[in-house]
Amino acid sequence: MMQMQYTISARGKKSGQSIQMYIREHYSQIPIEEIDSFFGFTTFSTLYGGRIWGEPELSEYDIRSMYKLDINLRLPLTNHQASREEYEENIPFLEKYYRPGNSIIITNDDLARWIRSDFPEYRLEASVIKNIKSLKKIDQAAKIYDTVILPMSCNLDAPFLESIDDKSIITLFANAGCALTCPSKICYPSISKANKVGDPNLFRCSQKLKERELLGMQDFDLDHLQSLGFERFKLLRSRKGGMTGV
Repeated sequence: MMQMQYTISARGKKSGQSIQMYIREHYSQIPIEEIDSFFGFTTFSTLYGGRIWGEPELSEYDIRSMYKLDINLRLPLTNHQASREEYEENIPFLEKYYRPGNSIIITNDDLARWIRSDFPEYRLEASVIKNIKSLKKIDQAAKIYDTVILPMSCNLDAPFLESIDDKSIITLFANAGCALTCPSKICYPSISKANKVGDPNLFRCSQKLKERELLGMQDFDLDHLQSLGFERFKLLRSRKGGMTGV
């Protein structure tokens, strides 16, 4: 059977906590050799999305430690909006973490093309925010990205998963938080706006607008998903109370 590869959330890592301690506290069940990368905020960038910017989650010490453990860095540059001018302003940021094995999660296709042109060694992954849920959209994304993250709900659609020809480019969620049952996911575009202007008050959540079933953190059957041919998984850390992921 294929060896699983995990990209793991560093969101919620305590300030001053080393990446080694973080792994022991939250992910000790995952063999180090199966951890492909950690994703989270490093130095500030206006291109961040997915979560509101607060402070760095991975320090320079953490990143050096990860490299020594043969663990890569994955940058969540999933902001919906990205102009050419803003991209050029972020080139020093991209140069700082440029090395083979490191990757970037992206929502904006123009940003992906600019990075591909100037930084070909970065691996590019189509963000779950793109809501890719059909074979046609997977094929379209594969023309721009190296890998594609499918929405959590796709894990529950076995016929669709089985119909994917090239499963090696697919990343599935190993567990699911509130996004599994969210009716609109308005948080993502609101976070993009908030990170652009530095105003966390712009954050919006659909739970305030429409009640939905909150299931807490749900673990998927990875043995089954692996038996279907999938080997790449995104793993979230359960928040206190287990109600969502970070």
